[in-house]
Amino acid sequence: MKKAVRFWITPAFLTAVLFIMIFPMIYMILLSFQEPGTFSLSLKNFGFTLKNYAVVFKSNNFGIYFFNSAFVAIAVTAGNIILCAMVGYGLSRGFKKITWPIFMSAVAMLMIPVHVLILPIFQMMLKFGWFDTYFALIVPWLVSPLGVFLMKQYIDGLPTDLEDAARVDGAGETSIFFRIVLPLCKPALAVLAVQIFLTTWNSFLFPKILTNSSEMYTLPVGLALMQDPRTSDWPVTMAGSTVAALPVIVFFLIFQKRITEGITAGALKQ
Repeated sequence: MKKAVRFWITPAFLTAVLFIMIFPMIYMILLSFQEPGTFSLSLKNFGFTLKNYAVVFKSNNFGIYFFNSAFVAIAVTAGNIILCAMVGYGLSRGFKKITWPIFMSAVAMLMIPVHVLILPIFQMMLKFGWFDTYFALIVPWLVSPLGVFLMKQYIDGLPTDLEDAARVDGAGETSIFFRIVLPLCKPALAVLAVQIFLTTWNSFLFPKILTNSSEMYTLPVGLALMQDPRTSDWPVTMAGSTVAALPVIVFFLIFQKRITEGITAGALKQ
């Protein structure tokens, strides 16, 4: 019975779960190759055409939407990698009586729904004169509570021997952080980078609220506004969604090894 579970039942169950998880993406891709104006995936009516992708790429603002999403996602991801690591390093190596309340404040922020911040952030962007600019899409998200929590916890597990040796050699805290601590945090940074990139790339609500011109719309907002909801051409929409999903998949594949290391880090520690 144990052999049957190990060799047949468990793999079959996991395969079924995998299929359920990837089916929406398969459905999206297949639908993107249907004839424009159709909404059927039956083998009887199924066709293969690239017209939908041609419509997407020929759209006047698609290139702008794609550039905005890429620029904002990369900028926010880079900011979180540097700033969250800095904050995490300071909280991990600082005086506990000072850093502990700050760390607990960051943890408490994880329990606040992000939608509660819509009005305060909107008002701040208006007062700063940043509404409908890249600043509104980037600056509020340069540091995330999740990133601070992740980096602080990861740096806590790093030995301090190398840092102490560097201090003996006369290295400053900035040099120690960038030349010793940051390279040791690559697995955690990879996990953080994928999480932030994915969240920012797929963000719809805040880019829609903080911008009002097609020149500043990101890809999710642009795809949503590309067609009239009453006459939506779903194959074209799915073609645009497929193109939008490709950078995330590529980004994940690039950092796949680091992500695995980050997830399993500490698993063998006593």
